[in-house]
Amino acid sequence: MSLEATYFKSHSTGEGSMVRESLCGGGGLRRDAASDGALLLVGSSVLRKSHCRGSVVFGGEPETWLTSKRSSLPCVRGFTQEEYVIQVDQELAKGQAVFNVSFLDCGAGKVWLKAGDAKDFSMNQDGVLVTLRHLTLAGKDRVVVVYAKDQQTKYVWKTRVHMLVRQQGTTLEQVKPSDATVTQQVPEILFPWRSVVVKGDGSLRRVKRDWVIPPINVPENSRGQFPEDLVRIRSDRDKNRLLRYSVTGPGADQPPTGIFIINPISGQLSVTKPLDREHISNFHLRAHAVDLNGNQVENPIDIVINVIDQNDNRPEFTHTMFNGSVPEGSKPGSFVMTVTAVDKDDPKTANGMLRYKILSQNPQSPSSNMFTINNKTGDIITVAAGLDREKVTQYTLIIQATDMEGNPTYGLSNTATTVIKITDVNDNPPEFTTDTYFGEVHENRVNVILSNLTVTDKDQPHTPAWISVYRIIAGDPTGRFSIPTDPTTNEGLLTVVKPIDFEQTRSFMLTVEAENEAPLARGIHLPRQSTATVSVRILDINESPEFSPNPKTIKLEEGQAAGSLLTTFTAQDPDRFMRQTIRYAKIYDPAKWLEIDPVNGRISTIAILDRESPYLKNNIYNVTFMASDNGNPPATGTGTLQIYLLDINDNAPHVFPPEVEMCEKPDPNSINITASDPDLAPNAGPFAFELANYPSDVRRNWTLGRLNGEYAQLRLRINSLASGLYEVPIMITDSGNLPMTNTSYLRVKVCQCDHHGDCMDMERIIAAGLGTGAIIAILICIIILLVLVLVFVMWMKRRDKERQAKQLLIDPEDDVRDNILKYDEEGGGEEDQDYDLSQLQQPDALEPECVKVGIRRLDERPLHHDHQYPLRSAAPHPGDIGDFIHEGLKAADNDPTAPPYDSLLVFDYEGSGSTAGSLSSLHSSSSCSDQDYDYLGDWGPRFRKLADLYGGGDD
Repeated sequence: MSLEATYFKSHSTGEGSMVRESLCGGGGLRRDAASDGALLLVGSSVLRKSHCRGSVVFGGEPETWLTSKRSSLPCVRGFTQEEYVIQVDQELAKGQAVFNVSFLDCGAGKVWLKAGDAKDFSMNQDGVLVTLRHLTLAGKDRVVVVYAKDQQTKYVWKTRVHMLVRQQGTTLEQVKPSDATVTQQVPEILFPWRSVVVKGDGSLRRVKRDWVIPPINVPENSRGQFPEDLVRIRSDRDKNRLLRYSVTGPGADQPPTGIFIINPISGQLSVTKPLDREHISNFHLRAHAVDLNGNQVENPIDIVINVIDQNDNRPEFTHTMFNGSVPEGSKPGSFVMTVTAVDKDDPKTANGMLRYKILSQNPQSPSSNMFTINNKTGDIITVAAGLDREKVTQYTLIIQATDMEGNPTYGLSNTATTVIKITDVNDNPPEFTTDTYFGEVHENRVNVILSNLTVTDKDQPHTPAWISVYRIIAGDPTGRFSIPTDPTTNEGLLTVVKPIDFEQTRSFMLTVEAENEAPLARGIHLPRQSTATVSVRILDINESPEFSPNPKTIKLEEGQAAGSLLTTFTAQDPDRFMRQTIRYAKIYDPAKWLEIDPVNGRISTIAILDRESPYLKNNIYNVTFMASDNGNPPATGTGTLQIYLLDINDNAPHVFPPEVEMCEKPDPNSINITASDPDLAPNAGPFAFELANYPSDVRRNWTLGRLNGEYAQLRLRINSLASGLYEVPIMITDSGNLPMTNTSYLRVKVCQCDHHGDCMDMERIIAAGLGTGAIIAILICIIILLVLVLVFVMWMKRRDKERQAKQLLIDPEDDVRDNILKYDEEGGGEEDQDYDLSQLQQPDALEPECVKVGIRRLDERPLHHDHQYPLRSAAPHPGDIGDFIHEGLKAADNDPTAPPYDSLLVFDYEGSGSTAGSLSSLHSSSSCSDQDYDYLGDWGPRFRKLADLYGGGDD
């Protein structure tokens, strides 16, 4: 469908005057010229802009449209029109903008806009009428009253909006309901020309006017020939000048660039390639008009291009496999789960509106339609009763999602799998496999399993609805049995927890009930099979004889003589139905004081009972006896006899402490002593202390005074006593019924004391400070130290020997290498320093025959004339050497042939002669005659070679 539209500005100033624009399709836009009125859709206002081509005219000269009537019209507050007539589609979507109304406030303040039909329509404060829900006009017209209320004066204005249902033949192509929502979004465009408007006081002012330009709709995925023309943009100022048009914005000169282009001369806007709404749903461009110099002729206008959705995307489920669950026995209408699919197409159009349905169900038991799905939300619910996990554990559903609101002809579909697990509830109580169980156990046994109680339960294993709990409801009043549950097999383990006496009860008849951990589902009751009977038989065994009482306690005085009969300790056989004899024996008697008659159990003594024995604890002596029967096998039992021994005065007292210390000159010279008696009161203290009469020096040196019934004081009768060890006999008598007296010796050690009163004898110090272990440790340390010193000395000697051995490894006579020998022998001391200075004489003073001049070399002396250096006198005197040196130095300074003092001097001239002669001569001798050099051979190989050179003759 093509659209040729030219937008002309037509201005009038009267109230209710309109601006009309001719549009393709017989429709038009109209707008109030005296206010900021809204754009009204007249005729076929819902347009397929993607099929319209037109031109938009900028600017114009507004003065040509002014009349003299404009200045005489006052500003009237109210709606710009009393009634509006618009054409709409039969189907209106929720949230769709239907119409714009205009209200002229004349500067008196804002008003509150409200739609009279609040159920279906809402009016926002910008004057846009919007639907509140999906409406179907069904071929009939609709009238909506719009109110405007002043918040201060409470004055109300109203206008009517007549909505006429558009006939199908009024447009060239059927338009989808979603297009109405898109095309009726009315963006505004501002134009830079001024118009004259009458103010409330009758004066005139220029205001900026704007147009509301509907967006351009372009379908996505177009297969037309590109570039495809969309709309023509033109300014009415191009009549007298040449203009250039351009567009800017994303899709034109901004990424993604090159989608929209414009002819700079004609202003034709075109699209260059197919659009994808899922990538970019709309484009906001700005059109510009400039002259050839680049000067802006018109203010830029905004152009909105909406990409119209096409059904080019299939629904996609969020998961390929959905998992859900529902309890068994659920009622119809119970919610199970929700499946979700998404469609990239526009959700506001039918292309993105999905519908769900169930294609198949597996298994089809007990019905083929156990579930249904909400076709819009995807919620799956149950529609039939009979879900039983014990019969069907899970269902598999194939769910289909179709767009185009589920239209099977035009919609695209996709499927997903849904697995619904039937969860278990406790609708099956446990049932015993038999009515009666049997078990047997020997008497006196505990923690023994008598019988395994088996049950069956159809619920899911190892769940609270399957695990059984057993309890005894009859036959066990004393609680001798329990029934724990085997966690693996779910069996009940009948167990004895308390000993049972065969002689008292020979059998039990128990009634047992089984139920689950989880309570039964509503309406389910325990059947008869959940209760069973258990018959338990008790087996007799040969029981051990039992002493009674055990332990048995008797009281006796100590000192019972051997052979005394103490008591009879017998046992009884619990096996009343067996005729058995019992024999007795002793198994524990640490002091070996007693014996028992093996037949009648009479106990008698074989030694004297002593209360002071270490085997007694708290005056009680324990003896253990054994009783055994003649059963098969024989059984034995033990009993304990506790003898409480009463004290008698059978122990004499002793002095305590047995040894004391005292200084030679005690100050004070007294010692407190007491007595020790193993007996108990009244056979012990108070005690009587007295010095013995013998020997006689006891009473002469000592005196004993009584302090109280337990202590006495021993004092020296003399002022001092020599150091030593003294034994003082003291007679002590206890307070028994028959008192016992004993002479006890007190060892008194008399020693020298320090100022503190402590003994100072070495024997005490050694005994107190150094024990045997300490002395041994000191000796060991001394021995180790001596061994270390000895080892160190031996190591030093060994190192000296190794050093000497290294020096003697090479025989000097056999060592022919040219080694440097160290001569560090400087003489024998002051006695060897008496030398003859006369030996430091000039060579010329020697006898002529003692000088043997050899062959002179050219390098021995300079080639120039010999300078006359001073000759030292042959007569020695103390300053001879010093004078000689000074004279030689003076001569050297005056020698014109000598090199400068700061030059390198070569001292290679040895003089005119030497006592030893020249080294160039091999025939020099100190005796002016031939010498025998054979002795040099004894000095080693090096001197042997020298002897050959000097003593070998001419050859």
